[in-house]
Amino acid sequence: MKQPTPKTEMSRFNISPEEDSSSSNSNEYTYQDCPKKVPLSGPFTDIDAESQNFLPEHNPGKKKYNTEYHQGNASFGMSVFNLGNAIMGSGILGLSYAMANTGIALFVILLVAVAIFSLYSVHLLLKTANEGGALVYEQLGYKAFGLPGKLAASCCITMQNIGAMSSYLYIVKYELPIVIQSFMGNSNGEWYTNGDYLVLLVTLFIILPLSLLRNLGYLGYTSGLSLLCMVFFLIVVIIKKFQIKCPLPLNESALNETLSKVLNTTLYQPNNTAVDYSEDACTPKYFVFNSQTVYAVPILTFAFVCHPAILPMYEELKDRSRRKMQGVANVSFLAMFIMYLLAALFGYLTFNVHVEPELLHTYSKINQAGVILLIVRLAVLTAVTLTVPVVLFPIRTSVNQLLCASKEFSWIRHTVITMVLLAGTNALVIFVPTIRDIFGFIGASAAAMLIFILPSAFYIKLVKKESMKSVQKIGATAFLMCGFVVMIGSMSLIILDWIHNASASPADGH
Repeated sequence: MKQPTPKTEMSRFNISPEEDSSSSNSNEYTYQDCPKKVPLSGPFTDIDAESQNFLPEHNPGKKKYNTEYHQGNASFGMSVFNLGNAIMGSGILGLSYAMANTGIALFVILLVAVAIFSLYSVHLLLKTANEGGALVYEQLGYKAFGLPGKLAASCCITMQNIGAMSSYLYIVKYELPIVIQSFMGNSNGEWYTNGDYLVLLVTLFIILPLSLLRNLGYLGYTSGLSLLCMVFFLIVVIIKKFQIKCPLPLNESALNETLSKVLNTTLYQPNNTAVDYSEDACTPKYFVFNSQTVYAVPILTFAFVCHPAILPMYEELKDRSRRKMQGVANVSFLAMFIMYLLAALFGYLTFNVHVEPELLHTYSKINQAGVILLIVRLAVLTAVTLTVPVVLFPIRTSVNQLLCASKEFSWIRHTVITMVLLAGTNALVIFVPTIRDIFGFIGASAAAMLIFILPSAFYIKLVKKESMKSVQKIGATAFLMCGFVVMIGSMSLIILDWIHNASASPADGH
């Protein structure tokens, strides 16, 4: 084997060529192994954290930590595509509705705040990974708080990502039949216009093969295509703003049909619509407060969660360093921030108080169901379909951590876990008529845990070289407290809204 140069990853982490070429699973970490670090009192005190040796020394008598994807073959650009795809999702379709219930100014403030908080938590997570000697979220949880920390990380990742996958498959279930009917004409109940059958076919022939790939870096190509599709969607949203004049030329039959479908399928729509349609429909609002404003923070939090994918992408990054991975995160978050803001703003300015929770459906309210809208639906379907394998990857890693952290990689186990996860998600999408409230709960609980609470808690516990009185630890502690406030406050308000809607429904005859 060719001897590595001093600048290679192996030399930076003191790994011999034999160790680096190991093919064992990244989940094979025995927590009894103590990571070797550069002594703080030694001559290398000034070396940055990512340059320290956080992988254990080679010891023939012990099981060593090996990375499953040791080659680190994902380029900076591919990593940006993958992370951007992990951030981007169905949430972009509901941001215009969130803006309608917060106003433009308040929405921008919340969007900036959530984006900055998410980037800060990525910084904490990467620094903790280097200091704590683990490139898997669950390992950090175990090293910080033992089994409870590992279970907390695993449960939050599973809840968040299954929720995200379900939202993508719901879009496939309800949008793909519309596209097929546009080509085939009026439907007479044929099987190929049944959303349940279509979501199974898409999962079996597109999502499953991509999900079985062992290397997340290979999905960079499909992630790039997915992001291009969403860019096309954004361009059409911007163009339509200048084509659709206010007041809207409403198509009443399409409005009734669309509204009925949206109320049954939307991800975030509560049991009643708070938007006041009696107000001036052509005047945008800058600050709005109503019963649905409380859903804005969970929606935005849910839209920016990508933290379970950060460490696997960091592990696969070519010539990886914490600074380089932070650069990947900065570029990805900036791109998604711009796309989120433009999609929300132009969607809201187009429809104002008439905007619905799922922006694509809103265009069906007017006579705009032409070729362009059909292509947009296809683009969005392509984007969400290609995002599912990226979102599934951290869940599979989490399951491996819980069930078989010390076992060798097995294609059989890899395939079985993938198929079980996809089968369970498909069953949820097919048999649960609406999961809109579940997503509000996930956004307020699991997403808040992954963005705010867990990264800061792990940082405080595992980064030993900084005292609790340091600026870094004080900032992490404040971030932790902020996370509890966001989670408890959002969950409380959402539960109160559920109770209010449940008590109001019988009186309304629902």
